[in-house]
Amino acid sequence: MSMIIGAPNAGNGAPPAAAADLIKESSTQNFMKDVIEPSRTTPVIVDFWAPWCGPCKQLGPALEKVVRQANGKVRMVKINVDENQQLAQQMRIQSIPAVYAFVNGQPVDGFMGALPESQLKQFVDRLGGQGSMAEEIEAALAEARAAFEQQDVETAMQIFAQVLQADRENIGAIAGLARCQIALQDLENAQATLTLVPPAKTNDPEILSVKAQLELALNPVDTSEVGTLKAKIEKNPDDFQARLDLAILLNGTGERAEATDQLIYIIKKMRTWDDEAARKQLVKFFEAWGPKDEFTLAGRRKLSSVLFA
Repeated sequence: MSMIIGAPNAGNGAPPAAAADLIKESSTQNFMKDVIEPSRTTPVIVDFWAPWCGPCKQLGPALEKVVRQANGKVRMVKINVDENQQLAQQMRIQSIPAVYAFVNGQPVDGFMGALPESQLKQFVDRLGGQGSMAEEIEAALAEARAAFEQQDVETAMQIFAQVLQADRENIGAIAGLARCQIALQDLENAQATLTLVPPAKTNDPEILSVKAQLELALNPVDTSEVGTLKAKIEKNPDDFQARLDLAILLNGTGERAEATDQLIYIIKKMRTWDDEAARKQLVKFFEAWGPKDEFTLAGRRKLSSVLFA
């Protein structure tokens, strides 16, 4: 394991952003595009101001100066509260100037009123360090996922656990650690790990995928009926119940492609059978396998070709 998450190191940040991107005006409509999404890679400072606000005229230029001096470690977005009252209400802005700092899509720091340039520099430097930590965490997650793909589950577990020490609510680390525990048949700890998911993130696709995988692991299939079901299908190819049961058994033995084909046969022949049971089961497989799994991708292509033929 080469990735060690330690103290923030501003020297290891992302390449400096283009000058034109460092500071910009934004709005309620563009807040996601200009603030939330960019903050996942570079910290974003949001300055809530208004043209009639005297302290805003003092703070704005000083803050812009310090942001430019940071050479791309942070970005700055200016929001005119008069023109974006709904956003100001959502952010509970009660007086201006008000400054919020976003990292990984979440507000992590901020202040109200005008500050001297020395304090602004401390604020920006501190924020730039958090950005470096975020980048380090993303690199660690990438390394852990690569280790898991190479079936080095122990190494992946160590890195995911280390990320969680630095960021207890990191969805990627929670999902990754639970996936490792499922791979090792440590289902009790996998269930415990998933309790770390923040309520607001329970429907995250990665979490839903791991939960579906855990459900399959908690309910193992009896593969002794595979031969019997195949004989039934050979006698009557349109025995849809036998095909559905067989698909579940085949998935339990890791034969994902054949499991997919059994369900695709049903969908192609009679999509509405048993309240679309075949399609629903296939979607459940996709959730368990994960959105980027090769069998999920291949299965979705087959499903689309049938549904939209």
